Amino acid sequence: MPGSQSPDFKPFVERRWTSPDGLHLFARDYAAGSGVARTPIIAIHGLTRNSADFEAIAPLMAQSGRRVLAVDVRGRGLSDRAPDSMTYTPDVYARDVLALMDQAGVARAVFVGTSMGGLITMALTAMRPKAVVGAVLNDIGPEVAPEGLARIAAYSGQPVQIDTWADAADYARRINGVAFPHYGDADWAAFAQRVFRQGPDGRIGLDYDPDIAVPIRAAGAKALVPDLWPMFRRLARKRPTLLVRGATSDLLSADIAARMRKAAPAMAYVEVPGVGHAPMLDEPEARAAIFAFLAEVD
Repeated sequence: MPGSQSPDFKPFVERRWTSPDGLHLFARDYAAGSGVARTPIIAIHGLTRNSADFEAIAPLMAQSGRRVLAVDVRGRGLSDRAPDSMTYTPDVYARDVLALMDQAGVARAVFVGTSMGGLITMALTAMRPKAVVGAVLNDIGPEVAPEGLARIAAYSGQPVQIDTWADAADYARRINGVAFPHYGDADWAAFAQRVFRQGPDGRIGLDYDPDIAVPIRAAGAKALVPDLWPMFRRLARKRPTLLVRGATSDLLSADIAARMRKAAPAMAYVEVPGVGHAPMLDEPEARAAIFAFLAEVD
């Protein structure tokens, strides 16, 4: 049909960059739409996920006039796996993102960080304050509910036997069903395509290095309740910030969110009904809040 797109069409360019310790890392680079150019966006996913998490909202943000770089953090997606598993930590991830900014010619950006991506954003604020223009924190704060992180730690890095894409969809449902009770079979099939990959040998596996969980296990209980309040205040009191919370989230409790709002009264806030950890940001409430927020940020 005239005007139809190839099934292989991608709305982004595949970008590679090199980490300070020599890893080859990957990002989806969405070109800004027409109109006045605005500050770029860097989108950072959660612990066991990758840049595909932003495939619905990234093109829309790009159409608003902002270049969008959605990264695969080291050990995930198309980025190299690290030979030293103890480099799977937020401070190292933050340095990797700074290397991307330097190599891509991005001096300042608005950050959209889901879960771990929000922790990386807070670390970036401490490392290079002028690089962070504003931030969307998706279901994450300077403190997390231990039960939520314990749940995530329980499955992260654990082996799983997947023989078919139907198995992959079933696994995705088992792990994430509590967060998205409204999802149907087609949603879980799409979800599986984002978090699994089929290798050259035909085998289907989770699209991350299982060793990303090594530093979490090594830290033990200390990893479950990080104190990042000073970093959060530095971010949210001095820069435009939007907090997105899943209404049934077990990681960002209502109490923690309330304390964040008290510590940063100017911070924008939206709660996504019927969703747990973490909203996909394609929900109408999340999407509307994000674009209202971005409209007010240079």
